[in-house]
Amino acid sequence: MPQKPGYQMWVIIILIGLIFSVAYFNQGSGAIIITKSKFEDMLTSNDVRRIVLIRNQNVVEVTLKTEALENAKYKSELDNKGSFGLSAGPHYMYKIGSIESFERFYSELNTKLTQNGIDTVDLEIDEKGDVTGMIFQWGIFFALLFGFWFLMRKMTGQGGPGGQIFNIGKSKAALFDADNKVKITFDNVAGLEEAKEEVKEIVDFLKTPDKFTKLGGKIPKGALLVGPPGTGKTLLAKAVAGEAAVPFFTLSGSDFVEMFVGVGAARVRDLFKQAKEKAPCIVFIDEIDAIGRSRGKGQMPGSNDERENTLNSLLVEMDGFSTDSGVIILAATNRPDVLDSALLRPGRFDRQISIDKPDIVGRDAIFKVHLEPLKMDKHVDSKKLAAQTPGFAGAEIANVCNEAALIAARKDKEHVGMDDFQDAVDRVIGGLEKKSKIISPEEKKIVAYHEAGHAVAGWFLEHADPLVKVSIVPRGVAALGYAQYLPKEQFLYQTEQLLDEMCMALGGRAAEELIFGKISTGALSDLERITKMAYSIVTIYGMNDEIGNISYYDSKQSEYNFNKPYSEATAEKIDVEVKKIIDTSYKRSKELLSKRKEELEIIAKELLEKEIIFQADLERLIGKRPFEHQTNYDTYTNGKSIETIKSEESKSTTSVDSEKVTPKTEDTSSSVPSTSEDVK
Repeated sequence: MPQKPGYQMWVIIILIGLIFSVAYFNQGSGAIIITKSKFEDMLTSNDVRRIVLIRNQNVVEVTLKTEALENAKYKSELDNKGSFGLSAGPHYMYKIGSIESFERFYSELNTKLTQNGIDTVDLEIDEKGDVTGMIFQWGIFFALLFGFWFLMRKMTGQGGPGGQIFNIGKSKAALFDADNKVKITFDNVAGLEEAKEEVKEIVDFLKTPDKFTKLGGKIPKGALLVGPPGTGKTLLAKAVAGEAAVPFFTLSGSDFVEMFVGVGAARVRDLFKQAKEKAPCIVFIDEIDAIGRSRGKGQMPGSNDERENTLNSLLVEMDGFSTDSGVIILAATNRPDVLDSALLRPGRFDRQISIDKPDIVGRDAIFKVHLEPLKMDKHVDSKKLAAQTPGFAGAEIANVCNEAALIAARKDKEHVGMDDFQDAVDRVIGGLEKKSKIISPEEKKIVAYHEAGHAVAGWFLEHADPLVKVSIVPRGVAALGYAQYLPKEQFLYQTEQLLDEMCMALGGRAAEELIFGKISTGALSDLERITKMAYSIVTIYGMNDEIGNISYYDSKQSEYNFNKPYSEATAEKIDVEVKKIIDTSYKRSKELLSKRKEELEIIAKELLEKEIIFQADLERLIGKRPFEHQTNYDTYTNGKSIETIKSEESKSTTSVDSEKVTPKTEDTSSSVPSTSEDVK
């Protein structure tokens, strides 16, 4: 439905009409037009007080004397004309042909009048602007007026609530109700079973509130969805609205932010006013950290922070309605550490629902949802795909499925095959493949031995992650090769596992020194990774004998904490222990590769020939791994069901510290399988 013009537009239109009306009447267009003979008769009768020649209009304006206006022959004409504002003149108007001929005529007429003893009237010459000139003169003013009005419309969002300058304080929330229903349900949300159980209570309350109130219980006023990006927080909130079949207000935290003072708080009040009118309903605020950051940080003394005013208004409104009003607030953020404590207290967001990245069971369920609309080959197995994508969030799994379909279409295939999914996973992990990148034979040989060093070291280290694929095809911005591993999905790591991971990461540089007698800059990402891991062993996990069971990690560290939690002497000791760990790991890698130099040569030559080799190629070339551990990949390829794996994992749970520990310290939020990317 087209938007009706606001009353401010009518004000502007009326203002323009008044300006044009006044300008029009001031042009003197109400004077009576006369002939040459009558003009001459007026002068002869000595009735004229003033004569003005308008040069740019070829018009002579005649103003009569006051006593002449009482003359019957003039009074009747002027009264019948009903001209507005003619008491002061001009009263009559004489149109001339040319200025030169009129001046000659008037000069001759004055001579004649003087000879007859009649007083003459001096001719005045003037110029007046016409309607076109008036429009040009006022054009700039109106252009600025309309430009300002149009700019304000654009700044505040044209067409919707708050879309006009006088409605800037209106809420910008999008409403989904009976006419515009949310089509998403819990069936569209896979891999979040625990989170769905939490929010199902909200749905039950909206459908049957008596079930809770008759027992004296109170439904939470709000629920905060917390988790890494892409895990399905917004999707779950929409599913709640779809299941409950109630009005659903959705907006982002940044929608409250505006350049004008007080607008954010006004929008908060307007949002809750609309919500109470539509109750029972759900209000969903995405990325609430945009307005919910802790107050008082990074602010100059005495300054007024508009974001804090908006947050204060939100806090007041969330406390301002009763629990039986039917308004439930859902919010999502991936930065819960920066939120104000007043926002998280019971009575506002009573529940914090954690939405983590899915495990292998969740990934399998998510793959099934996204594979359903694809035309797949019969050999595509969601279990294998789930096993090969540890750490992937739901959004990344959707991206893999879409990339696989695009790759298959690029190859003019009728179905999406398993090889297309493998290429899609590589594309998401390592970046765009660049076969056109020119690499010299010497550099290619160095990269091949570097990657072979990773592969062989990991193959013969018991606690290292099993290899899936090794490639020396350049990918991404600067990676000349990469090795992909499948880490076991575990939450606790022992010292031996971390040290083996470091030895495997240093295998590339050790192979370069062993084969060529010198090293290159290709181990940059490896060195960065093992350095952070070594510092984590010493300063975070307390796994070093010299430093002891001490952790210098502060999970709630202040935003402006620049002080180290240890002395300079301790810092020196930490540096010594870190270097000792790295040197020992590098020595182990060199010794291992020296014993396995023959296998190293075999793998490197195979890489130079084929550029890409897989786990099956390593088993064919150098035999199976001398360890009996079965990874999730092996378990899935052997056909064990998801339920069996889940049961085995629950039985093997140990009674140790339940806090999740992530030893991949180079990126604790990483959502890709363990890889070793080598940059030049």
